[in-house]
Amino acid sequence: MKIGFIGLGNMGGPMATNLAKAGHDVTGFDMADVAIDGVTLAATGIEAATGADVVITMLPNGAILRAVANDVIPAMSKGAALVDCSTVDVESARAVADQAGAAGLLFVDAPVSGGVGGAAGGTLTFMAGGSAEAFAKADPLFDIMGQKAVHCGEAGAGQAAKICNNMILGVTMIATCEAFSLADKLGLSREKMFDVVSTSSGYSWTMNAYCPAPGVGPQSPSDNDYKPGFAADLMLKDLRLSQQAAEAADADTPMGQMARDLYAQFVENEDGAGMDFSAMLPRFEKRSRN
Repeated sequence: MKIGFIGLGNMGGPMATNLAKAGHDVTGFDMADVAIDGVTLAATGIEAATGADVVITMLPNGAILRAVANDVIPAMSKGAALVDCSTVDVESARAVADQAGAAGLLFVDAPVSGGVGGAAGGTLTFMAGGSAEAFAKADPLFDIMGQKAVHCGEAGAGQAAKICNNMILGVTMIATCEAFSLADKLGLSREKMFDVVSTSSGYSWTMNAYCPAPGVGPQSPSDNDYKPGFAADLMLKDLRLSQQAAEAADADTPMGQMARDLYAQFVENEDGAGMDFSAMLPRFEKRSRN
C-alpha cells in the first residue's frame, strides 16, 4: 500500500518504520525535524496524504486530530482510509469519522496499548472503532504494527475501550502501590507480599507483570529508577479523558475520578512529571495517613 503517516514521534516513528520494513511505500510528516528509517519525509501533512491508500495519524490530542483532519481529508482519494491511532476524546473521534464519511473516506479510530517498546517491536494491541469495511482495510497494517487488533464497534468504540482499560489500569496501580506501602509499615516483606498476592485474589497486571516495587517480580520500570515505560503524565491524560467521557455519558465513576485527582496531584504538584506511572509507590512511601 501507499501509506501516509502523520505524527512520527516516539510511537509513530517506529510504527512507520515497521510498515516500511514490511514493504509498504510510506511517506511521513511531523512538525519536528525527524529522520525515520525507510520513510520518505514530506514537507506537509497534505503532501503525505495525497494519493495514499491509507493515512495513519498518531497525534497528541483531539484538537490536533481535528486540525489535521481538516487539512488532509480534502487531499485524500475517495475510498481511502484515515486511521487514527492517537488516544483522544470520543467526541473528536466521532466528529472526524463523520467528516471522513462525508468525503467518501473510510475511518478507523484505533488507539494502542503497549507503549514505545510495543511500537518498536511490532507488538502493540489496537482497539478499533469503525465500519467492518474500514477495519478490514486497516487490519493488515495492524498485523504488521502489532500482535492483536480488536474491532470494538462503530466509530469512537476504540477510544471508549482504551479509556475504560486505562481507567482500570490507573485505579489498580494506585491500589497496588498503597498495598505495598501498607505492607512496609506492617513489617511484611515486599517479596512475601508479592508471592502471596500474585497467586491469590489480589492478582492483577500491575502486580504480576508491572510490579511497582524494585527487585520484586519481573523486570519493570521500578527496576530502572522509574524511568517511564508508561509515563505518569500519559496516565493523567487518559484518566482525564475517562472522566470527560463519564461526564458526557452521565456515568458514576468515583474511583476513576479519585485516580485522576491523585495523578494530577502527583504530576503537577509533586515530582511525578517525567516518571513512570508506577512511581506512585515511592510517593506513598513518603506519606503518613494525614
